[in-house]
Amino acid sequence: MAEEGAQAMREGAAGPSAVEAQGAAAHWQQTLWAMVAIQFVMTMAFSMLTPIMPLFLPALGVESASAIAVWAGILNGVTSLVAAFASPLWGTVADRHGRKLMLLRSSLAIGLFTALMGAADNVWQFFAFRALMGVFAGFSSAAIALVASQVPEDRLGYSLGWLSTGQLVGSLVGPIIGGILADLTGSYRIPFYCTSATIFFALGLVWFIVHEEFTKPTGGRSRRGTLSSLFALITTPALLALFFVLLMAQFGVRTVQPIVTLYVQEMLGAVPNIATLAGIAFSITGLANVISAPFLGNRSDQIGYRRVLLICLAGGTLTTLPQAFTDNYWVFTAERFAVGLFIGGLLPAANALVGRLVSRAERGAVYGMTASAMFMGNSLGPLLGGFIAAGFGLRWVFLLTAAVMALNLVWVYYRVPEFTEAPSEAGRQQS
Repeated sequence: MAEEGAQAMREGAAGPSAVEAQGAAAHWQQTLWAMVAIQFVMTMAFSMLTPIMPLFLPALGVESASAIAVWAGILNGVTSLVAAFASPLWGTVADRHGRKLMLLRSSLAIGLFTALMGAADNVWQFFAFRALMGVFAGFSSAAIALVASQVPEDRLGYSLGWLSTGQLVGSLVGPIIGGILADLTGSYRIPFYCTSATIFFALGLVWFIVHEEFTKPTGGRSRRGTLSSLFALITTPALLALFFVLLMAQFGVRTVQPIVTLYVQEMLGAVPNIATLAGIAFSITGLANVISAPFLGNRSDQIGYRRVLLICLAGGTLTTLPQAFTDNYWVFTAERFAVGLFIGGLLPAANALVGRLVSRAERGAVYGMTASAMFMGNSLGPLLGGFIAAGFGLRWVFLLTAAVMALNLVWVYYRVPEFTEAPSEAGRQQS
């Protein structure tokens, strides 16, 4: 059933836009490497705040340990929850007016609301700014859609793997910079202002160095948008299965993020450089992602996207589980590195498979729908992780994460088909 749905989608994509679907922008490599650099800058800036947000909460009036755990989950999740509903609309706008415009819009809003978060007087103001950021969020999904619409089809996994690497390197560097900056200045507000300035710098890079070859759709194609992409998602079993893969993958990865700082603090006590050590625990996973993402993204083009997804989920399950029983900071850090080696290939492989199932002209809208799945996972993961940490203890969050990854593994095995090119498509590429 899933294979039939995937074949139907490919046949639909091979109509009037078949030439477009098989082609690539003349300067696709320049666009790819520019977007890798910009994705690095954006993610570095945004991830600077991750390890210090729980430490910032007492300054906003949240003092008890259980309240901090709950609010850390809520604040990590609210942006993605709002973005899950806004993302399909922005994806449709991207298909009609260009993906570069969406990058500019998103970075402008993120930079503005980040600065306002640094100036918040209480947790409810902070919450409001995080929620408003979600209305205009979607930089990463717009970046994926832009790259996927410019590169050759048989280099999609490779390209999205490198784009993911730029994002992961940013997530590696950002928490360390944020932690060091907070420790050196003695302020948890200054990192927010520095983050905002860095995001505006990234906006300038998008404006000046990103070149998109985009033709505005006309006629019937201009009216195709959110509803058509939703219909494609529902009626194509392969796309629908991948929607849940992305949701569960992000849910599993994000459940632990709001409590890593608290877990490190529980291990080490009130040491003076706690923000720096928490930043290292965050970043070590990003370092492993950097090592694995380009390799796994490239291999997915060669050995199959489904196979890479299965390898990543099996490894992620087996390396997450021991973290629940670790009392040594350095052992915990090593385990965080191990899990990063596997989860680095999840998103490039899944997004590449999504891209192969739809035409270039509709990738903005469809990636907007799949971005909703990722945002929902981003939202529900930290939220549930925070409540479980408050109600049952920090260790149970790692047990939940391992269980979610194991369930995702079973789902991929039974529901996600491997992509196989139609003979006509393979013949066109060989010619």
